[in-house]
Amino acid sequence: MANMNPKKVPMPEQPADVRNKNFEEVTLGYTPEMAIEEAKRCLNCKHKPCISGCPVQVKIPEFIALVAEGKFLEAAAKIKETSALPAVCGRVCPQETQCEEICVRGIKGEAVAIGRLERFVADYARESGEEKIIKPVPNGHKVAVIGAGPAGLTCAGDLAQLGYAVTVFEALHTAGGVLMYGIPEFRLPKEIVQKEIDTLKELGVTFVLNFVVGRSETIDELFEDGYEAVFIGSGAGLPSFMGVPGENANGVYSANEYLTRINLMKAYEKDAETPIQHAHKIAIVGGGNVAMDAARCAKRMGAEEVYIVYRRSEAELPARLEEIDHAKEEGIIFKFLTAPLEVLTDEEYNVTGLRCQQMELGEPDASGRRRPVPVEGSEFTIELDCVIPAIGTSPNPLIRTTTPGLDTNRKGCIVADDEHGITSKEGVFAGGDAVTGAATVILAMGAGKRAAAAMDEYIRSKQ
Repeated sequence: MANMNPKKVPMPEQPADVRNKNFEEVTLGYTPEMAIEEAKRCLNCKHKPCISGCPVQVKIPEFIALVAEGKFLEAAAKIKETSALPAVCGRVCPQETQCEEICVRGIKGEAVAIGRLERFVADYARESGEEKIIKPVPNGHKVAVIGAGPAGLTCAGDLAQLGYAVTVFEALHTAGGVLMYGIPEFRLPKEIVQKEIDTLKELGVTFVLNFVVGRSETIDELFEDGYEAVFIGSGAGLPSFMGVPGENANGVYSANEYLTRINLMKAYEKDAETPIQHAHKIAIVGGGNVAMDAARCAKRMGAEEVYIVYRRSEAELPARLEEIDHAKEEGIIFKFLTAPLEVLTDEEYNVTGLRCQQMELGEPDASGRRRPVPVEGSEFTIELDCVIPAIGTSPNPLIRTTTPGLDTNRKGCIVADDEHGITSKEGVFAGGDAVTGAATVILAMGAGKRAAAAMDEYIRSKQ
């Protein structure tokens, strides 16, 4: 019998005044009873609109129906027919603007908690120890994947399932990309990411770490090594800065560096070797998910005051609502309609504050959002000892500058066909943030999935 409760089954989570002092996962996950209760809210609609909202086309009503019957392992297997990283997506995918946004139950109440259910079944399958990995029969062809982030991992997994010998080349010393260095432990435990990577290894995927394509070898040299097609999923790891005086001061970190030191290099551990400033008052400039992650990390690192400085209003914040709410609950201070003008420093060039200007919203800009314009005579200063810009990233130029024939746009992103990931260079495919600029994990996964299918078709067409 359907559960017609208009509200989702609440997600258990750590109290805010406890979790903002530790790096343990904030949300605790559904119990089996909670999962079944929530799954029964699904109406199993005839037209299944939720599937069209999923970039990797998970068979959502089918897996939820299995959860409602208590068939959790079968539900996990159903998700894995199309998604290589369900435990990850269940935690960090913005379901509220994708599958859940067009859920029929959301018309007169809250949408079915698709993401929470995906997380539950993925965790259940992993913890049961009963998942069986069947290594596919090799097809005699080998391909290269550049970057071990969401796009690369998805592409590698799909190609491995088709029997390809897949080698993933990763510049860092750990595979996982943004899943490892960008998203904090309290949102996405690293052991879960590592388990997904280990599953790919069991499928036969080889990972080569500390390998910088464009320096260690070029893409042309990979082809000379016998790789028949190459997928570029190298992400967008080059940070943008504010362009204001003083931003080279001691105590200014890019959000990328700050999060990498904390998430990948464990700066929060007592004897961590990586240097990081344990600041008292910090401002994070920006309003996306990266800004929320940096702010919440700063709080956990012991900062007394943590500010989000954002030049538009709260209504324009691009971060997920859940992350914004969690940040507020944890004591993050929001300064809306505020733009930085200068990082203030002392004689030794250490940060002492951030000079800002109040803004107001004017006419819409090219993005459709109202453009922030300065309010005359509204300057003020926030006393600080650390500033973290989190205002976007772009692809590292190394691959495009060492790959003749690979077209890029004015932002440095690789030009690739959205449907297949085909680039201007024969045999080279691309997807994820390297093509779109900084976006979401699930969009990168969708791009990796489409590119894998196109690479398979490309190689088979040459036989």
